[in-house]
Amino acid sequence: MSRSRPPATPAASRTVARAFGFTRLIVELGVLSSFAFSLALFIAAIFQAYYTIGDAFRHLGEANTTKHLLVAAVEQADTLLVGMALLIISLGLQALFIGQLRNVPAWLHVRTFDDLKQKLIGVVITALAVNFFAVALEWTGGTEILTYGAAVAAVILAVGAYSVVLRGQAPAQVEEGRPDEGAHP
Repeated sequence: MSRSRPPATPAASRTVARAFGFTRLIVELGVLSSFAFSLALFIAAIFQAYYTIGDAFRHLGEANTTKHLLVAAVEQADTLLVGMALLIISLGLQALFIGQLRNVPAWLHVRTFDDLKQKLIGVVITALAVNFFAVALEWTGGTEILTYGAAVAAVILAVGAYSVVLRGQAPAQVEEGRPDEGAHP
């Protein structure tokens, strides 16, 4: 004959609640560190733009000034995209684990982990394309760019296919009111 367990004591219940509450603090540290890196990248991009544009004005009319400015602009876009990805991670984790933020644009509202993944996938694909564009601008000839381009294209295709699969699963489950049982954070 099996005995049923006695109900959990209030002290044990509070201990478990505190332990899970501590995980929110850990996530909050992740939110803050992601936000700090995002902020640092945005500030670095601003300073880099300031110095690069100043240098370009001092060398107006020289042969490579325009190309140098173009490469710097594309590299800045890449830096800003990575900063934006970190900001999206920060805001998304905040929304999922801590609580929704006010005054966030509608496109940044994250309700599920799949929402966060979809937003990041778009930024990652764009960042990869911009990064390849920066490499292509500095390309001086040779075939090594083909290998690099094929690798970037393969990653973009794989991430794009994953995004299509993700989009195909989420709406049906949201409409039925069921959580995404197959999703793993």
